[in-house]
Amino acid sequence: MNKESCVLCIPSTHKILWLDDFCRVVLLGDTDYPAYCRVELLEHVKEMTDLTPLNRVRMMKVVFAVETALRELVNPDKINLASLGNKTPHVHWHVIPRFDNDKHFPNSHWGEVMRESAATPLNELTITLLAEKIKAHIQCALSTSAS
Repeated sequence: MNKESCVLCIPSTHKILWLDDFCRVVLLGDTDYPAYCRVELLEHVKEMTDLTPLNRVRMMKVVFAVETALRELVNPDKINLASLGNKTPHVHWHVIPRFDNDKHFPNSHWGEVMRESAATPLNELTITLLAEKIKAHIQCALSTSAS
């Protein structure tokens, strides 16, 4: 896949919760996983190891800041972090809050369905609070050294 055909190289169709010149955090709007976020590198890069060491750290600081914000706001039983890129070979991370009563738990959210979905959609206030928490945690993470 080249840059011209990459869905992550174009403006996102998802709700952008945070954005800078390096990456963006989007809310995917998944009905079964309403707080499911994705951290997307803006540059078309295939693998984490294609990034400079400093940019690898920067990406992970953003991912961990999103995880922290989600833990504080939605209090999940577990957070799943995934970077696959088999269908979309462009650096991006899935940050998925999981609950023991969600549709797939304890399986991967891409795995076998275990029960009907018990998810409740996020309201606009919660989305706004999530964006504020993500921004605050990213600002804090990026203002500290990599060590």
